[in-house]
Amino acid sequence: MMSIRVLAIGGSLRQGSYNHLLLEQAQRQTPEGMRIEIAELSDVPLYNSDVQAQGFPEPVRRLAAQAAQADAFLIATPEYNYSIPGVLKNAIDWLSRVPEAPFQGKPVAIASASMSGLGGVRAQYHLRQVLIYLDVMPLNKPELFVSAAHEKFAADGRLTDEATREGLDKLLAALAARTLRLRAGEAVAVAA
Repeated sequence: MMSIRVLAIGGSLRQGSYNHLLLEQAQRQTPEGMRIEIAELSDVPLYNSDVQAQGFPEPVRRLAAQAAQADAFLIATPEYNYSIPGVLKNAIDWLSRVPEAPFQGKPVAIASASMSGLGGVRAQYHLRQVLIYLDVMPLNKPELFVSAAHEKFAADGRLTDEATREGLDKLLAALAARTLRLRAGEAVAVAA
């Protein structure tokens, strides 16, 4: 039986963030053997090399430990001004500096939820560019863009849109398959 630890990182600190709700939905519908833990970014300070020179702050050490223990990552991000939010970039900047290089060689699935009709597509593509330096193995397909997110979640935070649930199932299944292939040392196909 597979056992996959996924660290989920949400790109928003907003209460009721659709991207955080999407990560919580992912926890509810994980494939058997997969466990998703959602990272807490609210107490991660802004990156500053002067702070780093004094030692990594506790919230960064905690996040780095979670990332180092993860077999894979799931990132859900809103789109701010055609890009990713500062809180997500900040977390990536800190994690790129810890000696363990916790992202290196690990698979990452990307999703985005937005009230717009594009569902965060530009943020996803910019995030892919940012992740290049970290030497991750991003899933190219399937893609999950949740447009009109405000119409797809119930008041209790549960995802009500069946097509989005199916898309999330496919994304999680692809992440599990990629993780297991990498674990087995197999070459990973470019197209899914």
